[in-house]
Amino acid sequence: MGLEFDFLADSVEQTTTRYVTFITPKLNRFDLAILTTDRFYGKKIVIDLQSGISAVIGPDDLEEDGFLQHRFRLSDEQAEELLAFLHTVIDPIQYPE
Repeated sequence: MGLEFDFLADSVEQTTTRYVTFITPKLNRFDLAILTTDRFYGKKIVIDLQSGISAVIGPDDLEEDGFLQHRFRLSDEQAEELLAFLHTVIDPIQYPE
């Protein structure tokens, strides 16, 4: 007996992945994979390779108080330093016309 799936979406696209490992001034280490895709209107998929936690992040998310702390389970200090880095890689959202 075969399984029957009700697919809501199923697509393949080329993406760009940037792998970055860095130590912050306060000695917090981050190992990230940052995926750029056309799927989320310019938002990027950020994966913390240490914890396996991921999030689709755009500039609006970076402005939300406590977003990084909650989503990636970070201290305020860690989130502040990650935020500084993400501001350099998360672009403004380009909505289709």
